[in-house]
Amino acid sequence: MLKEIIIAIRAYVKAHQFIAENRLWKWIVIPGILYALLFYASLHFFWITSKGVIEYGLTETGIGPWLMDHKESLWGLIFVIVRVGVQLILFFFYFSFFKYLFLIVGSPVFVYLNAKTEAIIEGKEYPFNFKQFCKDVWRGISIAFRNMAWQTVYSLSILILSFIPIIGLATVVLAFFVECYYLGFSMLDYSCERRKMSPSRSYAFITRHQGLAIGNGIVFYMMHLFLVVGWILAPSYAVVASTLSLHDKKGNFIRTPL
Repeated sequence: MLKEIIIAIRAYVKAHQFIAENRLWKWIVIPGILYALLFYASLHFFWITSKGVIEYGLTETGIGPWLMDHKESLWGLIFVIVRVGVQLILFFFYFSFFKYLFLIVGSPVFVYLNAKTEAIIEGKEYPFNFKQFCKDVWRGISIAFRNMAWQTVYSLSILILSFIPIIGLATVVLAFFVECYYLGFSMLDYSCERRKMSPSRSYAFITRHQGLAIGNGIVFYMMHLFLVVGWILAPSYAVVASTLSLHDKKGNFIRTPL
């Protein structure tokens, strides 16, 4: 798995070179600007509302006043740690829904960008077929809904664990890797669909290559640390990088017996 994570991370460097050499910037910048604007607006809204929800819960349960009386004690420190953990888990939970919303809305662009990338890699053209294009877009949307459902189950379980001191801190790391895996899963599935894999075969294939999915998601989220520029580049770079990571040095699609 570690080897595949490294391959997926390196694929982002190749993606940058690939995009520049083949002048794909318009497919990167236009959807990226839309994503950045939506991300900023929703992030601001989330941070304000999440703090309000936590404060409301503390007040209604009576924990808030009690903690004010014990803020200098060990309990005060433990609460701060738990609160930070819970807010981070809520952030990942929120980011999941925002991510899937954008995957659904941006699916037509991602399908086209994946096809364009594969055509260049393999040195052949894929003639545009509107019916197939719509089918691919619907596949991307259905996969997004499926992954959102499963990730919600895992996220709720992790959220419950986050209330446990010490263990709660570890759940932040676990939530991050779960988030990375499902983001990478959606990106890799575009190539699986292009090879006529059924959803079940795609699930099995990506499960065997979890490192590629996790690595793709890790860089996607790390790019958000670079304000504005990283937000603009992250979505489309993730699509191109996932496509490149599934091909060897000769441009051949990796094979795994199913």
